Amino acid sequence: MRDNSYDRTIERNYLQKWRFLIPEYEAVKAGRSPLFKRVGDFYRHHGTCSQTFRKYYNRYLQSGEEADLLPRRRGPKWRERREPEGIEAEIVAHRRRGMNRYEIHAVLREKRDTVPSPVTIYRVLRRYQLNRRTVAMREEKRRIIKDKLGELGHVDLHQLPRDMFLAPPPVTAYIISLIDSCSRLAWAEVLTSKKALPVMFKTLKMINTLNVTYGLVFQEILSDNGAEFAARTKPDEHPFEAMLLELGIKHRYSRPYRPQTNGKVERFWRTLDEDVIEGATFDNLDHFANELFEYLIYYNNHRPHQALAGQTPKAFAATKTTAIQSAN
Repeated sequence: MRDNSYDRTIERNYLQKWRFLIPEYEAVKAGRSPLFKRVGDFYRHHGTCSQTFRKYYNRYLQSGEEADLLPRRRGPKWRERREPEGIEAEIVAHRRRGMNRYEIHAVLREKRDTVPSPVTIYRVLRRYQLNRRTVAMREEKRRIIKDKLGELGHVDLHQLPRDMFLAPPPVTAYIISLIDSCSRLAWAEVLTSKKALPVMFKTLKMINTLNVTYGLVFQEILSDNGAEFAARTKPDEHPFEAMLLELGIKHRYSRPYRPQTNGKVERFWRTLDEDVIEGATFDNLDHFANELFEYLIYYNNHRPHQALAGQTPKAFAATKTTAIQSAN
């Protein structure tokens, strides 16, 4: 249950800050400030920029309401745009059978009471790059079929922007993720240090989560050469390296200054930014961690993946497991 008194405290702090900043800003603009000669000095001193400050300042001037000085709460985009469960997978499947958006709309209308419009169907197809077939898509599909579950995992660390929180954490916050190269099953954890020991514990937690939940057993894990992942001399004395050695997982390293080597996790960061982080505001780090947990369930279990022929990562992994069992 949300503590509303905590939220009001945050709002009061915001308003108190703005009541101080606005007169000071106007004094700088009028050339009456004893502290700042230029507006740029004012922005730098208070840790902001022209775009952010003027967005709230102009909004306040237009309305005269102090409420417009507060960040407008927005949910992550993935919640806003999500179609009814399973319908995106149906759209993708019909498209792969050669139907256009109008034919897909007609077919869905026969089975469902509420269906997306042809324009919305086109947006879904465009999001999955199915509005126009390409050779690269066919090659990618063939390449993935040759992969094995757990054959290679991609791990990486990502710094979180402070302005996404109403109450920023006192230290820099990070998010670490692990994604299976074959199925695109992924997990992520929030942490407040990029040192090797906490990174090792979070990675171990992700390995165990993907194993218990989806049956993944990793053979190799690919990371960059950062100090949190790679030992300079003795791997068995480095927390992350020693953990992989203990689990019998081979550690591979991406090429320096070549993030493309770890491209699948880089693409996951883009998806996470677009769906969860960009344009959203969170109360604090715990609020974001809870939202991240819900999104990961959606990403793995419900979100069709364009590189998996419109299947979800969970469904794709299940087909691979079934194929292996049948072969044996």
